[in-house]
Amino acid sequence: MDFKTAIFYVFSAILVFAALRVITARNPVHSALFLVLSFFTAAALWLMLKAEFLAITLVLVYVGAVMVLFLFVVMMLDINFDKLREGFFKYLWLAAIVGIVMLGEMVAVLGGDKAGLMNAVAPAEHAAGYSNTKELGRLIYTDYVYPFELASVILLVAIVAAIALTLRRRKDTKYQNPAMQVRVKREDRVRIVSMPAEKKAEAVVASQEPVATTTS
Repeated sequence: MDFKTAIFYVFSAILVFAALRVITARNPVHSALFLVLSFFTAAALWLMLKAEFLAITLVLVYVGAVMVLFLFVVMMLDINFDKLREGFFKYLWLAAIVGIVMLGEMVAVLGGDKAGLMNAVAPAEHAAGYSNTKELGRLIYTDYVYPFELASVILLVAIVAAIALTLRRRKDTKYQNPAMQVRVKREDRVRIVSMPAEKKAEAVVASQEPVATTTS
């Protein structure tokens, strides 16, 4: 066994351990941190398979954005851990069946190749100017352009549907209508009022004041 294969098995063991701790850790924050570790380990495995674009995308998108947001939400919420532990053993049998089915699928995929796991550890060599990012972009926008556009439309519809389902209008909420702001005119906002001068008003007030008289 060479050094590269040994590193592959070490990273694979760390990935399996981190994935198990994600579902067995009692603290949700610990589960999220173990999920971050599993993402980093999977990115390292993709680097070994010469899939640099997928590796850096996994780190930037999932670790740098999704998991950080998830950690902030978990830490800010007041989670009752006792309620989370309720029903764990009730659905354990269902989780075990799903896990066995997934394990069987992975064994079938890996065992179907005659070359075995060593073929995944040592991928085929490419030319010096080969770029997997360029090759991925070429495949997406040529051979898989219609599935890619269809997935984009589905995601857009999902975003719009999520906003529409969670939107709640309140009658007492103060908001501005941009359409009414655009149609506004000067006469609707400004009114000129003619008022008498202040000096004239002061003179009238002074003439109405009583004059004090003295008697001898």
